[in-house]
Parts: sequence; C-alpha cells; structure tokens
Amino acid sequence: MPNAQDQQQTGLSDTAAQTQANPRGKAPADAGAVVISIDAMGGDLGPEATLGGVAIAARQTPALRFIVHGPEATLSPLIAKFALQDCVDLRHADRAVTMEDKPAQVMRSGKDTSMWSAIESVREHEADVAVSCGNTGALMAISMIRLRKLKGVNRPAIASFWPSRGPAGWNVMLDMGADVKADAPDLLTYALMGTSYARNALGLTRPRVGLLNVGTEEHKGRAELKEAYEMMGRAQEAGGFEFVGFVEGNHLPADRADVIVTDGFTGNIALKTGEGTAKFVSELLREALTSSLLAKLGALLAMGALKRLRAKVDPRRANGGVFLGLNGTVVKSHGSADATGFAAAISLAARLAQSGFGAKLAARVALALPEGEDSATQDAQASEISESSQ
Repeated sequence: MPNAQDQQQTGLSDTAAQTQANPRGKAPADAGAVVISIDAMGGDLGPEATLGGVAIAARQTPALRFIVHGPEATLSPLIAKFALQDCVDLRHADRAVTMEDKPAQVMRSGKDTSMWSAIESVREHEADVAVSCGNTGALMAISMIRLRKLKGVNRPAIASFWPSRGPAGWNVMLDMGADVKADAPDLLTYALMGTSYARNALGLTRPRVGLLNVGTEEHKGRAELKEAYEMMGRAQEAGGFEFVGFVEGNHLPADRADVIVTDGFTGNIALKTGEGTAKFVSELLREALTSSLLAKLGALLAMGALKRLRAKVDPRRANGGVFLGLNGTVVKSHGSADATGFAAAISLAARLAQSGFGAKLAARVALALPEGEDSATQDAQASEISESSQ
C-alpha cells in the first residue's frame, strides 16, 4: 500500500553505485537514478524532519538521489548529521515560503525561496519529481507558472488517498482543494487523471470511478454534475475506467469506487472532516480504554489488534497529495508530517517517477480531451487558482 515500506517493495531498485562522502553535500548524478527535488524548508517541524525523511527514504532505497533546497548554513549540518553527502545535492535558497504568505505574493517575489527552487529543478529536468510540505496555494501557483498545464487540462487537481474497503485498501479522491471551482469538463478531466493515478499508484487495471453527489439517483445534483455524469458515461471506454455513477459521502471508504471525483471546495471539506472525525474517534477510544483498571486490562489483551488498527489508520501511511495536470509531478506532503510521514511522501514520488507516470497521465488526458489554453490563459488561471487554493 502507499506507505514508505510498501512502496519500497513495489520494485524500486535497491542497487546504486557507491561513492565517496562529499562534505559539501554534492551528490553524483548516477545514470538512470530517480532524482527527487526536496523543498527542505516547508514543514511545520522544520528542516530536521524533512532531512530525516530523506534519510529514511535513502536507507530504504539507496538508488534514490536528492536535490535539497534551502539555506546552506542551515542544511549543511543536517546533511552531515544524517550522513547524506553521497546522495544529496544541496542548492542554496535564501528564503522559505511560510504558511501565511499569499500565493499571489509568492508568484511575484518568491524566486529566491526553497519552494520555487525545488519546482525549478523539475522544470529544468534535473529532477523527476518535487516534494514539499509547504503552503499548498503557493505550491500550486508556482507549479502552474513554472511547469505549465498539460494539454487538455483546464484546472489541475490535488489527488489524495482515502482508506477504504476497496481491493487496494485505498481510494483516490480528487480534487482535494487545488481549485474550489469545477465545471463538467473539469470533472471529466479529474476522472481521467484519477484513473491514471489509481493505475500507477495502486496497480488497478480498470479503476471504478464515482462522481460525488447528494444522492445516487441520476436526477439529483447541480446541473454541472448531471452534465459530467453523461460525459463520464460516454468516456469510460476510451478513458480506461468503469463509471459507477453517483456516489455519496458514505461511499468514500467503501468498496464502491476506486476513484472519487468532486470539486476542490467539497473535496477539501470532506478531507478535513475525515481527519477531524478520525482524531475525535481516536481520542474517545483512548479515553475508553484508560477509564478503569478493567478497561486497561482489556486494552492490554487486545494490544495486537489495536496496533494493527492504529497502523491502518495512521495518516503518515497515506501522506502525499499529488498535483495532477501539470507538465511535471509534484507531491504535496502534509505540513505537519514528521520524518516517517515525509519519507512516505518521498516513496510515493519515487514510485510515480519510476513508473513514467507523467507521460502516462498526459497520454490518458489527451486520449479524450481537446487541447488546453495558450500560455497567457494559463498565467491568468494560475493567478485565479492561487487566490482560491487552500
């Protein structure tokens, strides 16, 4: 499944040429190695957590190489602490994008930030994919400006894993907050991109796609949902997915659809509601299991089952929302991710890079959709999305 250990077991090579340690943190460029561009300054827990995640990922998959972006004075000691000199190329960047920075402001004056530098490495084909814990709106805005949208994509989307009863143990849901708007053609694009993501990240040959609505009946929902319903039904053969129709909120963790499509406004609310509910239930369970001596004894007897349950719902296992619809792959790690969570995001990024996900995504979108807008229109939409992103 999409945790760090499982993704390592999916076939990423563990062989790599070994090199002498370089005290300046300049890693050699091994031919054929997957290179991950890391914004080291974006997380709530600071660069020690992100570099710790790099260290975990490097131990799990020694073939990986990293370009790490941020202040040299801050990152050099951490590279030495985690013994990453052999696999890390350090790129100095003076500033970091904060959670309080407005995306539009970052687009105008953020060229010297670690986030901008990390995306630039993907744009220049130095790295296969970028990973950041930083400000989601700013990351999407910079990614759109520097990487540009795929032909046929009007609005990029953020796709995330949702724990489920499905065959892969996870469902893919999008959009999770890249853009609060989505017309019927956008929702069809999300279905095609979600299909490609489910095939490459979860190994599903023909994903089932559901359209989130207030009911499963065809006559329910807004006009754009009804139009998208018709479009998805017509596109399922060419798009390589099975359209199961409308789904409701209770189907998010169910075995009804592998890909759940909605607009970013609804998707982000669903995501935050799910996270809050999971935390609340966890707190109630902890209180119940420690409320008395008998409860504690019962918890001790059930320790094995409780550990398995905790491991399954651990949000670090599914850490990493993927920006879909760009000429380059960007993985958005949760801002509060610790080293283990950040390593899971890196593992997801590496798996997508090795699978050639970007090219497969572009081919699937082009299969059923017309070409996108010109560069001027893309710039205007990047500004629009930067203001509406969460």
